[in-house]
Amino acid sequence: MTTLQTLDRGLAALALIADSAGLSVQALADALGVHKAIAYRIVATLEGHGLVARAPDGRVTLGAGTLALSARFAPHFQTEAARVLADLSRATGCTACIAVAEGDTCVVSQVHEAEAGFMRLSYRVGVRHPLTLGATGLAILAGRAAQPGESPDVTQGRRKGYVVTQGQLEAGVTGLARPVLRPGEARAGIEPCIAVARLGTLDLSAAVAATERSVEVLRGLLVAAR
Repeated sequence: MTTLQTLDRGLAALALIADSAGLSVQALADALGVHKAIAYRIVATLEGHGLVARAPDGRVTLGAGTLALSARFAPHFQTEAARVLADLSRATGCTACIAVAEGDTCVVSQVHEAEAGFMRLSYRVGVRHPLTLGATGLAILAGRAAQPGESPDVTQGRRKGYVVTQGQLEAGVTGLARPVLRPGEARAGIEPCIAVARLGTLDLSAAVAATERSVEVLRGLLVAAR
């Protein structure tokens, strides 16, 4: 069977990146058995399509574009996630969202806005911020293995199973987020978290219980899809 070498290398690179916590371009070149300049071109092409992203330290990780591809392949998950977010929003009276890691940033991938309340909090799909800020970013870090020098918020979030922040991304907003997967369970670089947020204070006990139920559903879907 005749194959396209360039495409074959690109797909092989994507698979290598997916199975790692991030690769340097040199490490990718070594794994593919190609010159570093060729690896750079492969990364640039994949990055142009949103399939990979480059972290500030130079590591190449999966990009949020892979989530869009997986959603088309498995629309059931996207549909079920929308239902979970709607239920979570109703149970807490908060705006609910799912966010994923893209390099060293956190990207909102799905949202259900709260239907009740005088002042409603609105989030847009595609909004991004550093992983080191906000409940969603910190929850993603808490879903990873412990790292030397990590934030106490991340360490505490890993122990408790959720992270709560106030006013880190927007004044007056309180957010609570949980990683969907446990440390070591991330697959193909996808590290989702689920969160609720509102202006003012949260009913913490209700938010903790409701997000825990939501995580159980989403985690079951992701683990079953492996």
